[in-house]
Amino acid sequence: MSGVDSAEDSAEDGVDEEQQVPDEPDAAGGPQGRDEDAVGRFVERFASELAEAGMQRMAARVFAALLVSETGSMTSAELASALRISPAAVSGAVRYLSQVNMVGREREPGSRRDRYVLHNELWYETFTNRDRILTRWEQVMREGVASAGGPGTAAGARMAETAAFFTFLHGELSQLMDRWREHRATLDLPPIPPR
Repeated sequence: MSGVDSAEDSAEDGVDEEQQVPDEPDAAGGPQGRDEDAVGRFVERFASELAEAGMQRMAARVFAALLVSETGSMTSAELASALRISPAAVSGAVRYLSQVNMVGREREPGSRRDRYVLHNELWYETFTNRDRILTRWEQVMREGVASAGGPGTAAGARMAETAAFFTFLHGELSQLMDRWREHRATLDLPPIPPR
């Protein structure tokens, strides 16, 4: 069978021959067969969705680029090159992502360069961090109720309801995270690597 026949057979099966290449890194560090144009479109689309939900635009782009990187980590220079942005823009985006506990920083062995790294169990960590924020907000709201004259005032009633909502959300989020861990164990996902 010739190479042409093989390509035609793959096309007839609905499988692109490039997709059959094993996931071995190419010169750019991504798996062979990876469509970098499609990856770039995904980064911009997902970043747009995150920005629409309230995340800073540049932070959203950096986060999306890290998410699609094979290692889940990149240097400032790699991020700047991949996103065609300045190192200063990377720095500001990473600062924001670090503050909201979505990205960590690690020193490259034998180098003075930092790598920006997605946390293991990224979404679990992110929502667990939100859980702590909800607790703080709830405490502040309860203090606000007292300072506004108690729950009998219009402002106090609004803040009391907000505090009650945060309390409810806090309890639900904790249970939801426990259910996620149980559910994750039933899925065909790779184990979570230690860091």
